[in-house]
Amino acid sequence: MNAPVRNLRAVELTIELGARPLLMGIVNASPDSFSDGGLHAGLDAQLKLSADLLDAGADILDIGGESASTGRPPVEVEQEIERVVPLVERVTRELGAIVSVDTYKPPVARAAIAAGAKIVNDVSGLRDPGLAEVCAASGAALVIMHTRAAPRERLQDPDLYGDITGEVLAFLRERVAAVVACGVHPEQLILDPGPDFAKTPAQTIRLLAEISRLHELERPLLMAISRKDFIGALTGRAPRERLAGTLAALAHGVQQGAHIFRVHDVAASSDFLAVRAALAGDSEPSRDLALGEEIRYERLLAEERPAAKRHTGVGAGSPDETLR
Repeated sequence: MNAPVRNLRAVELTIELGARPLLMGIVNASPDSFSDGGLHAGLDAQLKLSADLLDAGADILDIGGESASTGRPPVEVEQEIERVVPLVERVTRELGAIVSVDTYKPPVARAAIAAGAKIVNDVSGLRDPGLAEVCAASGAALVIMHTRAAPRERLQDPDLYGDITGEVLAFLRERVAAVVACGVHPEQLILDPGPDFAKTPAQTIRLLAEISRLHELERPLLMAISRKDFIGALTGRAPRERLAGTLAALAHGVQQGAHIFRVHDVAASSDFLAVRAALAGDSEPSRDLALGEEIRYERLLAEERPAAKRHTGVGAGSPDETLR
């Protein structure tokens, strides 16, 4: 199915969603992310990552200063602000990006919006109503995610839900009503079913299989499916080895009409969407589309080729060999 058209208000912006899937690139400013903690330490490295993700095709950058990794105490508000606000300022000023701040703490959200963030991505299920008040006052968009667990709490109970999709629908409907009562316009809201959050892999899979049911809430859907536990459970692979599974989940989400996809591997996701759109007839290639000679073959440096092949005449310049 095609994603239904939805308007999103985000401070002074109005974004029409649904024409194509949008990619939200992940920028972790925390040292303990489950997937890439510490890999991009320091403001300059995080700014470079942000620029690289935008170049690769990210439409939005999601900047977070506290990992969702479980079993650890929350980051103090002042420390989280120190991690995210300088990065938000530079990314918005120097790169011109649309920034989402990944936080459930109203003071952090307020500081990030003042620094240029347009969206607040709350993974707590709106445990603090003050977050809705911040968005009502600023006009920032708000992501409401389903979870039954407190931040950084691991909850894996196979008997927790009956009809999990029905329960997620009821939870999100109640939260939408609550934030609208606080003065947030419905067009400021994005909904996230919360894969893995307070859900076993089997529960997450069941929920995502029925994700199209959430369209009845008439708000854009965000799918945070990158490198998730349910993919690891299905494939037996560690977080940084879950790209193929992530792309499969991306394909499913597009088919079910989701609007935004939160991913680590933006370049691969962008390539996937480009090829899929062309084959599905959503994007018509130009008649003069051609492959550049510089990328037609994989060209190995002479010193990297096995010695035996240098003298046999096999493979050195053979297109057939290089394409294997």
